[in-house]
Amino acid sequence: MIQKIVTLWPELTVLCGACVCLALGLSGRAALRRLVSAVAAVALVLAGTIAWSNLQSGDATATWTWNLPGYIKLAVTGIGVLLVLLMAPMPELPDAARRHTTGTSESASPSQSSPHGEFNALLLFSLVGAMLCAGADDLVWLFLALELTSLPTYVLVCADRRHGEAAEAGVKYFFLGAVATATFLYGFTLIYGATGSTEFDAIRAAVAGQRITDGAATPLLVTGIVLAILGLCYKIAAVPMHFYAADVYQGAATPVTAVLAFVPKTAGFVALMAMLGLLHWQLPQSVTWMLWIIAAATMTVGNVLGLLQSNVKRVLAYSSIAHSGYMMVGLLAGVAADSTPLGNGAAAVLFYLVTYGLATVAAFGALSCICRRNGDEAQQFDDIAGLAKHQPILAAILLVAVLSLLGFPLTAGFLGKIYLFGSAVKHQFIWLLVIAVLNSAVSAVYYLRIAAACYFAEPTGTVMATRRPASRLAAAVAAAAAVVLFIAGSSLVDAARQAAPVRPDEPGIVDVNEDRGVKTFFVQE
Repeated sequence: MIQKIVTLWPELTVLCGACVCLALGLSGRAALRRLVSAVAAVALVLAGTIAWSNLQSGDATATWTWNLPGYIKLAVTGIGVLLVLLMAPMPELPDAARRHTTGTSESASPSQSSPHGEFNALLLFSLVGAMLCAGADDLVWLFLALELTSLPTYVLVCADRRHGEAAEAGVKYFFLGAVATATFLYGFTLIYGATGSTEFDAIRAAVAGQRITDGAATPLLVTGIVLAILGLCYKIAAVPMHFYAADVYQGAATPVTAVLAFVPKTAGFVALMAMLGLLHWQLPQSVTWMLWIIAAATMTVGNVLGLLQSNVKRVLAYSSIAHSGYMMVGLLAGVAADSTPLGNGAAAVLFYLVTYGLATVAAFGALSCICRRNGDEAQQFDDIAGLAKHQPILAAILLVAVLSLLGFPLTAGFLGKIYLFGSAVKHQFIWLLVIAVLNSAVSAVYYLRIAAACYFAEPTGTVMATRRPASRLAAAVAAAAAVVLFIAGSSLVDAARQAAPVRPDEPGIVDVNEDRGVKTFFVQE
């Protein structure tokens, strides 16, 4: 128990930071309320530092041994700092653009609480949930972690009360989320009924005893895995649970949309990896075909519907759906007996999550820095027309973001797709690879349409820049990181490769080894 608590220090640190943010938001002193973003950022940096130190091995060489919890915690805290910077202007949401337009200022009453503390606390709670998903070793733990990730986002979606779209998006997001939760929770129940345990190591042992690789897995277990995967598709916005994405992305405030695009998706893919890990990554034919169809349909639906949009946030929403399809290719490829980057689909997914998160923060960060003169958010293509002429830095950030999402060379997204598609080649998913490549080509149409609007269209004169230096900084750092990782991303590739599971050729009995409170599962030959 003590060893387990030691591994949870990063999560506890972020949780304490969230509580402090809530307390500062209730303070009657404006000076204390202004410290909320700084406190949230410091909590995440401290948690990341602790997570990094927990990876240090005990030998004299002081090397670091990567594992999945450590990798996810560092990724979540790193990108979480950028999300905190994007959320910094959130207290201005009710009348932000109007004050920018009219030049008037309003100060909150000292006796009133500031929503700033609540927004940052909710963000930190959601990040804690994503971190807990990576360290889950029990179905109950995984369920609670997934709910901790999702519940704060339901509130954040409704944060912008100026428009009915936010409330509508929040209602859709909540009720569809409830359906998805019931689906994967019922799947967890069936897994428990088939194996007699909720603990991952006991489930793996039971699965090995059922000789799942010989096709003798019980129908109850397979049904449970299928339902769990379908429910988790909601978290990653994959077909058939993707319907909410466009409306919710459009209705939520732009900084919140960036949170939705990264945090629940990360938690969802970690949970999916846990589900497939219960089967030793030796999938029954029914599960393999289901993942194949979901991946192909998700890529195609996301990219085709993205072509039909005139709203930039809706385009990026369908882009998010398509990227879930790309990452599903890596999950289907699974893990390999070797540890080469191109052979391990799970490692490719871990690397791609970081590159996708950076590009998403850059894109939505750039959008959040401009608004219409009537006070509305900039969302339409007309709003970003000629952006390079009056805001060249924001246009450059948006250009780098969409090029990375496209997978254009000189960006980290290019490496991410190389590793994902390479894993499909090695594991002989040739037709799925063809579909993925064709979909990537289709996505170039709407990504380059965004770039063309920024650089070749004439400005409409209906938008203006907002005073959001923190958001500009977050977007700039994310865009710069997307370029730097292409040049010097080998360390991140190695980290993803070490963090991902590696499977021997012939799975057998599961053995469990605990080192520094982290369970590592070995499959004996």
